[in-house]
Amino acid sequence: MAIASTSTLIFSCAKPDLPPTPSHFRFSSPSPLVSQLRSRSLTTHDPISLPGLIGTGLVAATFMAGGHDSTAMAAVDALQLSEPANALSLPTWAVHVSSVVEWITAMALVWKYGERKGYESWKGLSWGMVPLLGGALCACTWHFFYNAESLEVLVALQGALTVIGNITLCIAAFRINKSTSKMESPEEP
Repeated sequence: MAIASTSTLIFSCAKPDLPPTPSHFRFSSPSPLVSQLRSRSLTTHDPISLPGLIGTGLVAATFMAGGHDSTAMAAVDALQLSEPANALSLPTWAVHVSSVVEWITAMALVWKYGERKGYESWKGLSWGMVPLLGGALCACTWHFFYNAESLEVLVALQGALTVIGNITLCIAAFRINKSTSKMESPEEP
């Protein structure tokens, strides 16, 4: 009942009764658009609000007439997805996917930096990031299948790839440090 009465109030009310605007805020002559908006009110004769009012009323009447156990309520319940309790929420999925995309972007940017500046060691950093990307994909795959026990090997693989990735990044950082040290220190005769 509240849905129908609220929609009726919203869509069929007359122009709101607002307090007058002080004279120092008024324009000398309002634009034609402002005049048109001021004169227009939402009524049932308005072709825009009439379908909205009718549609809202029909939906509300369907749900109110059928009661709690009606076919309409059963149809709404059938549309809801049933996921296990360990399913990731939409914001968590957004973090997972955006992190993978960010990591791939970082790899590409590091590679381009190495190419443009002529630093091969920076390309090595990009290669060193690959195992960690594999670990991230293992985690996303495992979560996609609702942390299935049959795929628990992915958890072990993710851990192994994380260790390997940390080692390869450490080696890449050492190579970058070594190559920049050579460029900074002048060679002695």
